[in-house]
Amino acid sequence: MIAGLNIAKQSKQTIVGLAQKRFASDLIVSQKTGRPLIKTGSGGRSSSNGHVITVFGCTGFLGRYLINRLAREGAHIIVPYRDEDDMRHLKIMGDLGKIIPMEIHLRNKDSLEAAIRHSDTVYNLLGRDYETKNFSFADVHVEASGILAELAAKHDVDRFIQMSAMNATVDSPSKFLSTKAEGENLVRSIIPNATVVRPSFMYGQEDRFLARLAMSRGLSVRINGGQTKVRPVNVSDVATAMHKMLDGNNTVGETFELVGATEYTYAELLDFIKETTNLDIGDVNIPKPIASLVAKAMNLLPWQTLGADEIERMMINDKLTGAKTFDDLQIDPTSLEVTGIQYLRRFRTNLYNDEPLKKGVVGKKKTFHTSYL
Repeated sequence: MIAGLNIAKQSKQTIVGLAQKRFASDLIVSQKTGRPLIKTGSGGRSSSNGHVITVFGCTGFLGRYLINRLAREGAHIIVPYRDEDDMRHLKIMGDLGKIIPMEIHLRNKDSLEAAIRHSDTVYNLLGRDYETKNFSFADVHVEASGILAELAAKHDVDRFIQMSAMNATVDSPSKFLSTKAEGENLVRSIIPNATVVRPSFMYGQEDRFLARLAMSRGLSVRINGGQTKVRPVNVSDVATAMHKMLDGNNTVGETFELVGATEYTYAELLDFIKETTNLDIGDVNIPKPIASLVAKAMNLLPWQTLGADEIERMMINDKLTGAKTFDDLQIDPTSLEVTGIQYLRRFRTNLYNDEPLKKGVVGKKKTFHTSYL
């Protein structure tokens, strides 16, 4: 009896010893700081890849997709937030104790430092599509980016990945784009090896791009005659690219321009939306001055609307500048024509909700079947 218990005890110790065994491949040493990153487990959300990551702007559109990918590998993720309700959905993306919420305020430097001091990687996804009485574009895109970069440098953060925007230049007529460019320059002056990401308009389930274009049931508004050229990109592709940048040595200090595979004019996008939703929508072209005036008036409303600066951005063509792209990350961007139905089906009427996508139906009169009535 006693011998049997001893054998069982030895077997248990052997199993525990094997479970706790570590290999040289489990140890990664940061080239910048010499800080060790130790992997544990067999992989997956219940394991640990050794990373402690802070994602500022995680409660926005892109943030939830990025955190989902990071949490799958067992990273410890610090989730800075201002409103508790905005981050609740993020807590279930990682295993117990892996998602760590921390309340911050952009004008409280101590709260920002507390969210960074234990991290080896910082993603800055902070951005505003419109200005408010509390925060201007410069406050969020320039000043806040500079503070985060200074704190990251102070605590020897290995990787700093800065979210910018396609067409960001200091002399842009759009304040959004010019301040994004100023933020890039400020971050690079503090952390020269920071990675900058410039995505085009992103679309997905909760976007403000396709949804806004499809929102009008009776009339589609065209700015600049619908001739502005854009290359919209799937938000999932951008999140995958930023996830790869976590451990990609070929991304350090580089700038990436992430755009979709196909270039469209706004007129072509509106036609695509008509075909996908099976709705006959009329077109009206609004001159830029009138559209800007209407947008400024709408900004006085207590809820989020189209901003005047967004009208300015709708006049700017997407232009690649020779920076790295999805190709350098071995990622094939998703086609809007293939996946668009997933995001636009909800704008169909009940008569066409389950019908397959049909090409060449724009402007044609719909026929109704009695089986639908």
